[in-house]
Amino acid sequence: MRLLECKSDDEYTLHEFTDRGAPAYAILSHTWADKREEVSFEDIEGRTGKSKAGYKKLDFCAKQAAADGFIYFWIDTCCIKRSSDAELSESINSMFRWYQRAEKCYVYLSDVSTSTADDTWRQAFRASRWFTRGWTLQELLAPASVEFFSAEGCLLGNKRDLVRQIHDITGIPKKALLDYSHEHFTISKRMSWGKTRQTTREEDETYCLIGLLSISMPACYGEGRKRACDRLLREIEMEDRGKLLFIL
Repeated sequence: MRLLECKSDDEYTLHEFTDRGAPAYAILSHTWADKREEVSFEDIEGRTGKSKAGYKKLDFCAKQAAADGFIYFWIDTCCIKRSSDAELSESINSMFRWYQRAEKCYVYLSDVSTSTADDTWRQAFRASRWFTRGWTLQELLAPASVEFFSAEGCLLGNKRDLVRQIHDITGIPKKALLDYSHEHFTISKRMSWGKTRQTTREEDETYCLIGLLSISMPACYGEGRKRACDRLLREIEMEDRGKLLFIL
């Protein structure tokens, strides 16, 4: 995996580590806006992208990680070389684990503002787009420590503080929110949590569930929703069959 380090206010460097050899790091969860406005791997390598809207999220994550004592942090937009199909597929299969191993996950809610003095952010929090997206499901459940921040970078609370509201919004049991483990919930129950969530690419409706279901399968963009789902179901069947043979 690659991790970012902020050398100065204007300089970010990417470092490569094995999963087991990675140092302590923070990780960002967010929703993508216009793809062209997100800071990419190529932007970091070429020292560009400062004029992009997504640079605000990069700057926020770097400063929050530093405030929490972390040298390294991870952001999907710029730590994955998306021009490489092989790397993208490997990252999709590793992402649940990367979020799970992060010391802290920062959820940046670009549509929740704390610019007013009252508690109106709570209404915006309930309606946030972040709760409707497919990839953010595993980003909510995998990390032990999840903190929510407004568009201004103000801390709104952590997953434990806000568990009642998050349960009401998502319908996910509090036990899963606070101490998620694959073994405690059936496959059908886990799949149901992502049923109403949306993704930009149709195949991602399936791919975003891979980590949650503890399945590994290559991503193949262009195969369509049905074929991706059929492959996932076959992988689940093979996994269950393997477990049965192990018991026997």
